Amino acid sequence: MSAPLRVALIGHGFMGAAHSQGWRVAPRFFDLPTQPQMSILVGRDPVSAAAAAEKWGWAESSADWRAVIDRPDIDVIDICTPGTSHAEIAIAALDAGKHVLCEKPLANTVAEAEAMTDAAGRASARGVYAMVGFTYRRIPAATLARDFVAAGKIGDVRQVRVNYLQDWLVDPESPLTWRLQKDLAGSGALGDIGAHAIDLAQFITGQSVTSVSGIIETLVKERPLVGARHGLSGTVTAERGAVTVDDVALFTGRFEGGALGSFEATRFSTGRKNSFRIEVAGSLGAISFDLEDLNALGFFDGTAAIGQQGFTKILVTEPQHPYLAAWWPPGHTLGYEHGFTHQARDFVEAIAADVQPTPSFADGLQVQRALAAVEASSNAGSAWTPILAREK
Repeated sequence: MSAPLRVALIGHGFMGAAHSQGWRVAPRFFDLPTQPQMSILVGRDPVSAAAAAEKWGWAESSADWRAVIDRPDIDVIDICTPGTSHAEIAIAALDAGKHVLCEKPLANTVAEAEAMTDAAGRASARGVYAMVGFTYRRIPAATLARDFVAAGKIGDVRQVRVNYLQDWLVDPESPLTWRLQKDLAGSGALGDIGAHAIDLAQFITGQSVTSVSGIIETLVKERPLVGARHGLSGTVTAERGAVTVDDVALFTGRFEGGALGSFEATRFSTGRKNSFRIEVAGSLGAISFDLEDLNALGFFDGTAAIGQQGFTKILVTEPQHPYLAAWWPPGHTLGYEHGFTHQARDFVEAIAADVQPTPSFADGLQVQRALAAVEASSNAGSAWTPILAREK
């Protein structure tokens, strides 16, 4: 076995917890070619960073990400910070010879994503790799959907429907957190969950979206401020601040193979906590995946006899299914957190094999361009807007 991969995690909010779970569990269930070590957790506040490190199993903590990047005993930088800092941290880490895993969306702007992709290209020439964390790809049923489409089980892809629905902003008195400020988050529902919708549609179909027509809207334009900047701590005040990102994004898209897609990303779907559904219809059949039933894949075989047709629910828990040989006996289901374990596994295996892990920063850049095209389309009265070809 090769030398361990010593990991530093930067950021310890919701995604920091999920990534910590992945790093901790992956080497215990998968036979990895090298062992990831949870070396150091980084946060802006040293007290909270130390508490998170102890809780999640990191060996130490720090409040200085630049110093951590400079350390020779760190091999991987895992970025779970708000989007406004992704580019600065990722480029510094790659230029310092560290492998990088960066949460999605890749950046807040296309220009930042391009700079990150350029840095990743320079680094890959030296055997240093970067990956963006579109974790839903690694839910076994979603990966199986990709495999079905690639194997031709649904024929030519003709239509794609994707909905990502949440309701955590329905209350107009919910405070103005960093996710509602464009300078920190880049965009709202469009970038936060619409990015997942675009990536999963492209992953399952194996095709890029080439043009879009859409509309984005901010439904609640002001919200209560909190005592501390960015909504990280403090009590809600009577003062209100402007919401500078979208609440809802609705758009259509054309895929490179000619298929049409419809996309919805919203934080105002009352009653929906984290509903993410995709259906792909083809010339010979269809597949459907729903995050609220994440251990199942719907499959319609259009080649079956008419009297035997209908969507079949495939329980994706067999050892023959993606990732599942390492887990429980058939029928014993997985959960949301397992995608992060699979992400850690895939990242470690790619680095050990000296190959580019996927999705790459170039893949993340293509999604970033799609997000920008949706926003540009909305600003232009929903005009059809092209997306530049994905960079390899």
